[in-house]
Amino acid sequence: MARLTGSSINMLKGTLNKVILAAVSLVLFASCGREGAEVPVNTDSPIYPDYMGVTVPSNIAPLNFHYTSAGIRKARTTVTCHESVREFEGKEVVWDMKQWKELLASAEGDSISFSAEILMKGGKKEKHEWKVYVSPDKIDPYLSYRLIEPGYEVWHEVEIRERCIENFDERVLSDWKNTGNSCMNCHIHSQARADLSMFYVRGKDGGAFLNRNGEIRKLSLRAKNMVSGTVYGEIHPSGRFGVFSSNIIIPGFHTQGSRRLEVYDTESDLAIADFDRNEMTVPPAVSRRDVLETFPVFSADGRSIYYCAADTIPLPRDVEKLRYSLMKIGFDEKTGMTGQAAEVVWDAAEHDGSVCHPKCSPDGRWIMYTVADYGTFPIWHAECQLEMMNLHTGEIVKMDAANSDRSDTYHSWSSSSRWFVFASKRGDGKYGRPYFCHVDENGNLTKPFVLPQEDPWHYENSLRSFNIPDLSDGPVNFDAETIGRMVKEAEAEVFH
Repeated sequence: MARLTGSSINMLKGTLNKVILAAVSLVLFASCGREGAEVPVNTDSPIYPDYMGVTVPSNIAPLNFHYTSAGIRKARTTVTCHESVREFEGKEVVWDMKQWKELLASAEGDSISFSAEILMKGGKKEKHEWKVYVSPDKIDPYLSYRLIEPGYEVWHEVEIRERCIENFDERVLSDWKNTGNSCMNCHIHSQARADLSMFYVRGKDGGAFLNRNGEIRKLSLRAKNMVSGTVYGEIHPSGRFGVFSSNIIIPGFHTQGSRRLEVYDTESDLAIADFDRNEMTVPPAVSRRDVLETFPVFSADGRSIYYCAADTIPLPRDVEKLRYSLMKIGFDEKTGMTGQAAEVVWDAAEHDGSVCHPKCSPDGRWIMYTVADYGTFPIWHAECQLEMMNLHTGEIVKMDAANSDRSDTYHSWSSSSRWFVFASKRGDGKYGRPYFCHVDENGNLTKPFVLPQEDPWHYENSLRSFNIPDLSDGPVNFDAETIGRMVKEAEAEVFH
């Protein structure tokens, strides 16, 4: 099989995606609308988004929603908290920002009660009651994500945006207009820090854009002994180092139920970037020819690297036998070198599955990862679910409260380690949405809730997925115009 890289892959995926998106758009636009619409994203709850019984942080944006039943004639919603009572008429509940903030403040550590009385056109009456619990644990106020057409990683009209989740303010950090229609991806923060983040603009004049200590740098993270440029990775808590995979990535298209796209590596190693010395190191222990290493992250204290590893097998013939284990190896931040031998943390053979996307909580207590039946690109695997391990005891926490019957993955932790956000295709199975979930010190989870939007019909009318949601404690110090100028004018710093 010929290896496809760079623009040839993008052209193939872009063409297929446009055909599929056109068909999806026709179906969804035909079914969407504010009057009597069938709601494609959720059929189990009488409201969408489904905020019934959820726990939210005390600094979240208003939970605007609408009722999902067709044929509603009248609806009245009563909201109470202590002595406060508010009423809404109609099938939508849209909050005034000031009133919502006052309500949250009074309900912190307690709950808000909702009661709905609905009269249908045929005379049938419905009544619904539920609570929303308000945690005193605040969440980091900013969220970045890539907006992309569903299913395929294309460059066409891709944007990376940053949203203040305390309100509805949103801005573009990088977009196709300013980068010559380039692909961009993987905006990540180190432990939710706004002053330490990185993302990629791919293709001609692109590079890795490192945001560190108020400075934006454009880097070429590749050396002669690497199989490719860097792909997946994370920044060390000190800010000096980064750990990355370098991968030869092959997309495979098929029509196997929900698994319409497989992406697999024919080669992959790990590499360490020293941002102070502009050096790349490929440690022998994590660059073996007989092993595929990928998805590296640092431990909370920066003394270890967790990553995923699988034995090389004939591909694509045996892709359904491709299973990755979770590994751990020591890291010395004085030398930038790894240890000599890795240990198995989660054994793929023992669990009869494959792990990807590990992320350590900043408090050092947990590591969260995604488990699928096989492979390393599970967003089209309906069985793909989140799992969590207690790093102090090795105990595995099943995350049934957070998982759905669709793909749940691409998660990130809040700086407090009390919240995490993840991308879920629950509901329609096509579009990834950012969901938030609270986790207490014992690993107990609450029902997830989707990112609130000002328009309660936003998700039904949107035709783009939210990809790789990542929390941060503040806004980053760049925007799309800044990145656009650097793409056009700045030379990428060479690493050796």
